[in-house]
Amino acid sequence: MNVRSIRLMLIAGAFLAGFVLFASVLLIVGGRNPVSVIMPSAAIGGPFQLIDQDGKTVTDQDFKGRPFLVFFGFTHCPDICPTALFDMSEVLRKLGPDADRVRVLFVTVDPERDTPAVLKDYLSSFEPQIHGLTGDPAAIAAAEKSYRVYARKVPLDGGEYTMDHSAVVYLMDKDGKFVAPFNLKRQPEESATELRRYF
Repeated sequence: MNVRSIRLMLIAGAFLAGFVLFASVLLIVGGRNPVSVIMPSAAIGGPFQLIDQDGKTVTDQDFKGRPFLVFFGFTHCPDICPTALFDMSEVLRKLGPDADRVRVLFVTVDPERDTPAVLKDYLSSFEPQIHGLTGDPAAIAAAEKSYRVYARKVPLDGGEYTMDHSAVVYLMDKDGKFVAPFNLKRQPEESATELRRYF
């Protein structure tokens, strides 16, 4: 094998390694292509104290006893968040009467704008089993840390801003322990069948 062939093989190898590394990194675009972060089950979830859309203080203990889904987002999100909430609403509809045996938590990453009243109005378009949660910045930051959520404010022109954030839907069991990321990229009937396994 001549020097030129060896050199070409080294370049191709370096390119392949770079491509694999690049492919493993998700680009973050405010509210449009959020990064998904998946951690070991022992590292996800835990105690929180937040405010729901009715202005009531709630903790993680209020949701134990039934499986629940947790999704972090914000009401000004242009597409990812409303799409995920719509998909979760479809799953709840497929559950029929069993929908009351599960809860969905929509935790804001934008407490500055997402007050209880704003959340209540926003969630009125979705199923009633979806609970909006907000709180002061410290409480939201603690919840984000507990669920290993990435969130960052991104300034826009005119003094506005958007939020970059991870977009994992967490499936928690009746004891509040993380089971797995919940897949919404399938038929709602399949998702409903999976949820029933944890009743």
